[in-house]
Amino acid sequence: MPDPDNVYDLYQRGTQLLEDGDFHAAAVPLSRARDLEPDKASIREALGRALFHCARYEAAAAEFEAVVDQAPTNDFALFCLGRSLQQLGRHREARRPLALAAQLRPERPDYRRYRDQARRRAA
Repeated sequence: MPDPDNVYDLYQRGTQLLEDGDFHAAAVPLSRARDLEPDKASIREALGRALFHCARYEAAAAEFEAVVDQAPTNDFALFCLGRSLQQLGRHREARRPLALAAQLRPERPDYRRYRDQARRRAA
């Protein structure tokens, strides 16, 4: 039986729920894991994904921002931060992380598409 206070068990449970598409349930163990290990970027990124899919964009943005603070070249975290900000209607703020993500991974058309969308909507 998994230890409910074991960060790894919480992370594993949360990511399995995330993969299964049960985003609300995934946020519970991932939040506990984050509270126990707030400096773990992998936990915060997974929690951010769960929160984004739950339409909790402000909380998702905070998680992705924490990841970007630790790993400024994490293209996926930059992209997700930008998307969270876009969902909040903060297109001007979304431009920078989306532009950085697109520069880091120019082969990703989705990164470029949302970067361009943020530029248009911020104008």
